[in-house]
Amino acid sequence: MRVLVIGDSCKDVFDYGFCERLAPAAPVPVFVSRTRKSNKGMAGNVFENLINLGLECDIITNKKEIVKTRFVDEGTNHMIMRLDSGEENLERISNLHLIPFEKYDAIVVSDYNKGFIASEDIEYISRKHSIVFLDTKKLIGDWARDISFIKINKTEFERTKHLFEQKVWIKEKLIVTLGSEGCVYCDEKFTVDKVEIKDLTGAGDTFLSGLVHNYLNTRDIKQSIKFANKCATIVVQQKGVNIINVNNLD
Repeated sequence: MRVLVIGDSCKDVFDYGFCERLAPAAPVPVFVSRTRKSNKGMAGNVFENLINLGLECDIITNKKEIVKTRFVDEGTNHMIMRLDSGEENLERISNLHLIPFEKYDAIVVSDYNKGFIASEDIEYISRKHSIVFLDTKKLIGDWARDISFIKINKTEFERTKHLFEQKVWIKEKLIVTLGSEGCVYCDEKFTVDKVEIKDLTGAGDTFLSGLVHNYLNTRDIKQSIKFANKCATIVVQQKGVNIINVNNLD
């Protein structure tokens, strides 16, 4: 199976350290860095997870690097602050007509709405392939009508649900993730096992990857949702952004 991921990616950096005092010049904590970990994030995280799940995968993403640096207290795992850079003037994807969509078994659009891909681009992609998965931060409109499955989280759903009332076509496409409560698809709730959550960062990317992987093997979306839930449950038990380990899926 071969998959193409299209979307904006970043480098996720986790800087672990501690704060024991305030700065003498201002009432702000002094962060002492001890260790640093970095991973591919956003569309890059989806790409890495799909490869680790055994799929052949290509990615089309932004050339300019976006960096998200999280400063985290290593004792409590509480995030003190996040510093983002590189999002300004992100170049939009071009030459979509040159992409050989037919060589792929599925297309995955991981859209963090940073400017790399527009709704018109997503609409074009959805008309060029019969199996397209979409994870987007955009307000969903009729441009998504031909998408196979749309995955959004609870917050994204709440701010856009008023747009869905007259869109009959969306019901069998929309998967809403609910964090520790699982997800909802076609009014059916899929729960997850209760686990100790250490970090939710990247869990949505892992869910999407698991969903795509299982669907390509089974063509059963409900079974694929259960598998995706299992994948996400595994990674949230670890600090930072982590790639799903296939050995933990038995």
